[in-house]
Amino acid sequence: MNGNFFLHLKSGRKLITIINFVIMDYMLKMDLSQKKHLLDYLSGFITENKKNKFDEIIKHRTRYITVVLEDIFQTHNASAVLRTCDCFGIQDVHIIENKNKYEVNSDVALGASKWLNLIKYNKKENNTYDTLSGLKKQGYRIIATSPHKNDTFLKDFSIKGKFALVFGTELEGLTDIVINNADEFVKIPMYGFTESFNISVSAALSLFYLSEKLRHSKVKWQLTEEEIIDIKINWAKSVVKRPDLLIKKFASNYRKLL
Repeated sequence: MNGNFFLHLKSGRKLITIINFVIMDYMLKMDLSQKKHLLDYLSGFITENKKNKFDEIIKHRTRYITVVLEDIFQTHNASAVLRTCDCFGIQDVHIIENKNKYEVNSDVALGASKWLNLIKYNKKENNTYDTLSGLKKQGYRIIATSPHKNDTFLKDFSIKGKFALVFGTELEGLTDIVINNADEFVKIPMYGFTESFNISVSAALSLFYLSEKLRHSKVKWQLTEEEIIDIKINWAKSVVKRPDLLIKKFASNYRKLL
């Protein structure tokens, strides 16, 4: 393949990125009623089976628990965590990219990423503090998944108050910034010679136990009506052809300009 092919490919990706930003900006300006109309419009291009699947799965989605991955360099492990989050209904995953840029490993994630909200932090040389501060402002407790003198076993961890589970790399663990800014520490009991779990295993064990504990509690963990609509719109965009053109047509019909 010649250089022109790659030039066009790169230009095409840049155009898609610009279009996605325009769509996001347009949707941010929509009120709930407009979003409902947009979802109804996009649903007309989706099979009945897929719509029923959306309706069933959204009932189990939550933002009460969120996951933070700090500078994971092994993409297959991070991708396995995405798959786990989807399986246990965790909608948002925050990805801190300090030294390592994360790309989804499709062979491991098996399409999980398109059903999740992946929020990446990579504007600074070190993005950990800003990520944690932002989550705290949203009302999340920062929970470091690392052995610590003040740590708590999973079974004793309190789910009162939404929380963000922070996972680090297998080699170095969590950075001092996470340790120093964590509100609490949680650990998984281990009884062997090995001192730690693989990050994907640690995330799976933690999310299974805590999500089950949450769903069997009286805590209000469900999504709001607007969150449900927003997520279903994103899901619809991931399965229809040329969602950018469909949303532009929708906007035109409602006399809105992108």
